[in-house]
Amino acid sequence: MSAGLADLLACVAAFARSLEGAFDPQRFLDEFSERAQALVPHDGTVVAWLEDDGRSFSIFARHITRQAIPLATGNYTIAFDPGGRIAREVAGFSAVFDGESQRIDDASEAPERTPLRAWSDATGVRSRVAVPLYAGGRVVGAFLMGKVEPRAFTDAHVDACRQLADLIGPFVDNVVLLHRERRRRERLQAVTELARVLGASLNVGAVLERLGAALGPTLDFDMLAIGLLAENGLDIERFGLLQDGRLAPPRTIAVDDSTVLPRVFRGGEMVVIRDVERELATGLRIDQEFIAAGHKSALFVPLMFGDRIGGGLSLAKRRPNWYDGGDVEIAEALAAAVVLAIQHQRLADEQRRLAVAEASARQLAQRMQSLRGALEERFGFDTILGRSPAFRAALEQARKVAPTDTTVLLTGDSGTGKEVLARAIHQGSLRADGPFVAVNCAALPETLIESELFGHERGAFTGADRLKRGRFELADGGSLFLDEVGELALPMQAKLLRVLQERSYERVGGTTTLSADVRLIAATNRDLEAAVAAGRFREDLYYRLAVFRVHLPPLRERGDDILGLAERFLRDFGERMGKRDVGLSREARDLLLAYRWPGNIRELQNAIERAVILSDGGLISAAQLGVVAPPGARTDGSAPRPAEPPASTSQRSIAELEKEAITEALRRADGNKSHAATALGLTRTRFYTLLRRYGIN
Repeated sequence: MSAGLADLLACVAAFARSLEGAFDPQRFLDEFSERAQALVPHDGTVVAWLEDDGRSFSIFARHITRQAIPLATGNYTIAFDPGGRIAREVAGFSAVFDGESQRIDDASEAPERTPLRAWSDATGVRSRVAVPLYAGGRVVGAFLMGKVEPRAFTDAHVDACRQLADLIGPFVDNVVLLHRERRRRERLQAVTELARVLGASLNVGAVLERLGAALGPTLDFDMLAIGLLAENGLDIERFGLLQDGRLAPPRTIAVDDSTVLPRVFRGGEMVVIRDVERELATGLRIDQEFIAAGHKSALFVPLMFGDRIGGGLSLAKRRPNWYDGGDVEIAEALAAAVVLAIQHQRLADEQRRLAVAEASARQLAQRMQSLRGALEERFGFDTILGRSPAFRAALEQARKVAPTDTTVLLTGDSGTGKEVLARAIHQGSLRADGPFVAVNCAALPETLIESELFGHERGAFTGADRLKRGRFELADGGSLFLDEVGELALPMQAKLLRVLQERSYERVGGTTTLSADVRLIAATNRDLEAAVAAGRFREDLYYRLAVFRVHLPPLRERGDDILGLAERFLRDFGERMGKRDVGLSREARDLLLAYRWPGNIRELQNAIERAVILSDGGLISAAQLGVVAPPGARTDGSAPRPAEPPASTSQRSIAELEKEAITEALRRADGNKSHAATALGLTRTRFYTLLRRYGIN
């Protein structure tokens, strides 16, 4: 036996030197088996290697000397193939892996449906000797010799197999470790090269097919999925799913619909499933779908975005025991590359969103500038028409106070243009970019004025079914114009005074204090000094409002401004109604100058609007203005009027003139109401309203 052992040592030494090149374990075992025949006659030899922390094994090498024994049966495949992992119970090897030596005299006598009997029936081997392989004081595998004839081995053969196993155990261990390290480095290198695939597009989902093709030789799978955790932490939004080489459509699934997903997406665990049907709970929807797809093993790795779990990577194979700890390391490296690619994609998406937002901001700024210019053109001081000294003096005062934040009180008769001047003051202030909110205090019932100014909370009073923001809140950062402020009741005056003093307020029914960041512009046509003396207006509020007073003169005191304003209104209404050729006759001009205009600019504007409606084009007559000059006023450019003007169309009511104009327009349009409305510059709705009012069919 010593000579035989010397031969074996020489053989092992020779094959140890072969590690310098590519090592072939099958060729090693062929020569080893031939040298061992003198010690233990046999028909076949198998070296098994424990895998997956002892839960399975694979065939390191196999040598067959008789053709009667099949080369590969059942689960057996070539060494180091992941698919070659075999459950430790197969072939009755469990006891050997637990450290026991085993001699089987006739495996065909074992009970049916046992692993040993199944192995014997499949291979034809009846006699077997199996001993554990040791390396570093631990069982690393099994060494087996078998013969077709029963009762072929003795205890001496068992002892010889132990010696052989002790001889090759450390050698096999080193070969496996060396091979695995080489394979590990190759696979990690392959994963790092996947960065080129992921870098081919900023959209990871778009390159998933190419990623799967490149990953297949390194980490084989039937299904590859990438999922991202939704913001609610309850759902997974499928980022990409590649199954059997085909992309699946996007889908959202619940984390809690699976046994494994909570461990991965909440606990950050790396999970290896070796037997899907045994380890997954079939009562959960995602588990059922996984099993129905035929997957037998799976690997789940969390996607870590810094310290936060942001998603997960999963692979599945339709063969059991496919993945192990080495695959986890490769999957972790792949997950890190995928995280980097997703972060790059998100960064690119964010940059695109920022670019769009910046472009929108630029467009908005340009739009704001355009609107600001339009507001200046419409509401600025330069747009206010008037040359009379009294009016120019008032305008100059308003222009000076506009850039400040001082409270302004505008006084003057109704219709003198106080709101127009208030808008000009706002437009000329530092708050021009803020809102301009106007409130007519006389138009609101006393019971609603507080809610309108300060807002109310839901349920503050009957009918308050929702929160309402008041005018002070809506005007925040801008100007609030209180027209007809002299009409406020005394209780409301006290509340307004408190806001002006403390610059804060509460909504009706609320307890939260809100800041009143507004500039107040007030207006009145009343004599507030007289109202203060009579006790109808609070003196302290009056002095708070009248920090800077601007008085607008009535139109009758503005002389030639009347014709200038009339021409402006005529041009505006003419363009709006499609009557650009209208003008003022001499008689109409004389009447405009002779009339006292108790309604001031507003009455003048209304008179011009009526005249344009009634006009058929050309020059507007005095009669179409609908106003009556005072007795003795010159309206024809030569002689004064008699004390009692003659009965004429100028004394007819506006209603009669409107009815006459509508009837005439219908006659000219042959009864076509649409054409008649167009000719009068009216909308269909307004035209039909007038028809009903005057009973015209």
